[in-house]
Amino acid sequence: MAQRDLSEAELRALAFVDERELVRDLLDLLAVPSISGSDAESDLQHRIAKQVRELDLDVDLWPLDLPTLTSDPTWPGWEVPRTEAWGLVAGRGEGTPALVLQGHVDVVPAGDRSQWRTDPFSPTVEGRLVHGRGACDMKAGVAANLAAVRAVRAAGIELPRAFALHFVIGEEDGGTGAFATLRRGHTGEACVITEPTSGTLTTANAGALTFEITVPGRATHASTSYAGVSAFEAFLPVHAALGRLEERRNAEVHRLMGEYPLAYPLSLGTVRCGDWASSVPDLLVAEGRLGVALGEEPDDARAELEEAVAEAALGHLWLRDHPPVVRWTGGQFASGSYDAASPLLDVVAGAHADVTGGPRPRERGAPYGSDLRLYAGAGIPTLHYGPGDVRLAHGPEESVAVDELLAVTETLVLTLLRCCAPS
Repeated sequence: MAQRDLSEAELRALAFVDERELVRDLLDLLAVPSISGSDAESDLQHRIAKQVRELDLDVDLWPLDLPTLTSDPTWPGWEVPRTEAWGLVAGRGEGTPALVLQGHVDVVPAGDRSQWRTDPFSPTVEGRLVHGRGACDMKAGVAANLAAVRAVRAAGIELPRAFALHFVIGEEDGGTGAFATLRRGHTGEACVITEPTSGTLTTANAGALTFEITVPGRATHASTSYAGVSAFEAFLPVHAALGRLEERRNAEVHRLMGEYPLAYPLSLGTVRCGDWASSVPDLLVAEGRLGVALGEEPDDARAELEEAVAEAALGHLWLRDHPPVVRWTGGQFASGSYDAASPLLDVVAGAHADVTGGPRPRERGAPYGSDLRLYAGAGIPTLHYGPGDVRLAHGPEESVAVDELLAVTETLVLTLLRCCAPS
């Protein structure tokens, strides 16, 4: 790390950041296949609970009351139903935590494993890179949170103000874990979510709404296709309308989103059509994701998509009388923004500059939904700052640089000290 004017306590705490221990902890986290909704998601919460107890922290590990949570009208939804889930918060000190370090333990599925060079849940270290599913999204951030608190505790520093670690499930499919944690009363004066930010500070995130479009057809034998209506062909004008909608919604974007080629993507993730090669398909079901602009109400975004589909149907002879049906399913992420009145951004930016010896990180928005909007919505100034490049997330080349992991951990150490023991 760069040498700047640091206090004796800061230097002492930084001396307890152990690179080998940090990488080992990350490898242990990556070896647990904690795919959203799987049993391993809950298993990892219990493993981490054991680690934080060893740090002599106050620990709240509780089973989520899923029936109550999912019946709440403000529940953010999920992609994968669960029968069991756990919340985990660890901290120290009395009163409202001055700082919360938050991370999610769930990961997305590995996809086509033939595209991976090694087993995605048998993590590897190649040079100065750690590879594996969840390496940057976001188990490196979880490891950094743990290591920052461990360094402060190992240095024997008792912070005069409280702090907390929040470990949540279900971020990848809506944010049930963060929703439950906040509903349980765990709060804070400020929060850093260690999602991958590539050395920047993310102070706003776009939203993302999962949708399903059902397009009807009329089945007949393929040899008499003229007597039927292909649901696939009927979907084509709807698909074209979605493309035009995406273009309109990205014509002008917020300054924090200006660097992205597409700030608010509208994409289709699955399309299912037909059940027999020699039949004209009578049903098509398309599932996708609609980006929500910064500051946009989710209901307004939903209405735009529904209107675009309805307009396309009116121009089609079959769909005019057999309109497609739009349903809003799965995760429903609103957008969210950091409260600029909070000093947190300056604290993190200054700590990063002190660690790297470089300039303060630049500020930008993120084109994806995250737990930021739930914490910001609860009145907690929240930003993203963490190790990794989000462009590698969810793909077969997912990895994180050890040097970046180390720099983020040291930055979090200084942030923790400066928020909880201000001069």
